[in-house]
Parts: sequence; C-alpha cells; structure tokens
Amino acid sequence: MITGLDHVQLAAPPGSEAALRAFYGGVLGLREIPKPPALVGRGGGGCWFEAGEGQLHLGIDADFHPARKAHPALRVAGLRAYAQRLAGQGVQVSWNDDLPGHDRFYAYDPVGNRLEFLERRGGG
Repeated sequence: MITGLDHVQLAAPPGSEAALRAFYGGVLGLREIPKPPALVGRGGGGCWFEAGEGQLHLGIDADFHPARKAHPALRVAGLRAYAQRLAGQGVQVSWNDDLPGHDRFYAYDPVGNRLEFLERRGGG
C-alpha cells in the first residue's frame, strides 16, 4: 500500500547548482538538505530541498533536456501573495484556472523545468 510521496527528482545541466540553489533556496524559499553521504559521489552533483513533508531532488544530467510538461506540483499557503513575491523577484507566473476547486500557476526554474504551484480554494 502506498502511503505518500517521498520525493520528486528533476534533471539539470552540469554546472547549474549555483543557479538552482539561488532559485529553489533563495527565490522559492525551500530549505536545502544534504544528500546522504552514500549518494554524494554518484550522479555528479546536484542538490536536494525540502518541500513540506516531501523532497525535491535536482540531479545533474549531462544529456539534460528541461521538463516542459512533466512537473512537480507544490502546495502553497497564501498562493496569491506567494505569486506576487515570485513575480517581484523576476519569475514569470502564468495563472491557470483549469483545475476545479484550486487556484494555481506555473513557472519555470532557471534551467527550464516546469513547476506548478497550487492552493485549494478556501485556503485548504
């Protein structure tokens, strides 16, 4: 029986860790967490972040292609204020009202991966 989602991994190009840390840690406000020591030498870099009870892993891929359709969806409390904060830091926010009962927008990370941000209407 599946009990939850532990993490999502996105790919990123070699040498992008500084931009990823600035975006995911600085702009989005996620807390970076260390990769387990046994995994540090595998995969050639990358960085991991906490997103609520789950994690978002960014792994380096020499043959990187951004995820334009596939994406993680991140729940946000106070979505509209959060979107304004991101837009104020230069992130392009694209609102979408196709998901019943939710407010949501899409944005892209600095390497072109698509991200979804959403909140249930009524703040839940």
